[in-house]
Amino acid sequence: MRRSGLRRIAAAAAIAAVSLSLSSLAVAQSGGPPLPVMPPSLPPAHVVNVKTAEGVAVFGAEWRAIDVKIVEVPAAVNKDRNKSTYQIEPPAMGVDFDDSKWEVVKDLGTRRSGGHVAFAWYRALLTIPAKLPGLDFTKPAQAVLNVLVDDYAEVWINGEMPRRSGYPSPATIQGLNMPNRVVLGTQVKPGDKFQVAVFGINGPISVAPPNSISFRHAMVEFYQ
Repeated sequence: MRRSGLRRIAAAAAIAAVSLSLSSLAVAQSGGPPLPVMPPSLPPAHVVNVKTAEGVAVFGAEWRAIDVKIVEVPAAVNKDRNKSTYQIEPPAMGVDFDDSKWEVVKDLGTRRSGGHVAFAWYRALLTIPAKLPGLDFTKPAQAVLNVLVDDYAEVWINGEMPRRSGYPSPATIQGLNMPNRVVLGTQVKPGDKFQVAVFGINGPISVAPPNSISFRHAMVEFYQ
């Protein structure tokens, strides 16, 4: 009886593993977004606060930001009923996007926007440093970006926003004033670069309160 139960559990686990592998393969072959990697729940070995200029400088970077505009564009679908629709400007999620003329942000806690329906981009190119306290880069190390934007955020890493319908997707909106913990890499090493683009949103969007956009926290967590 006990052995039979264990066999059923093992079989179910094997089926689940095969299903996940096939799903990952299908996404890869379709050219869709990468599946989200869930971040660790254990305490990190080291944390760098990248909310301030001093913290982000550890990665040889600086934050730049710009307020986002909503612009009218030709309809993409249902063109028989719609002549136009709306997009954001600029679309700054890409790796090669030029943000050199954006404002340099010394503290991500600084409030942006005029409130109501408001969006803002924040970008930084993070380079893993040669040394960090408590880490041995001769062994595998995992890095996680942990940001909490007031009120919502979408996080792009190297031009990708990992997501999967029906599953927790750390890079997408998690809820009102909820953290986004996005895995940068599972085996990072000195010199690795990660282009971070955070799309901040004032919310709830439907009621558009007269609030600003800012970060409650921003950090890079390392696990080993």
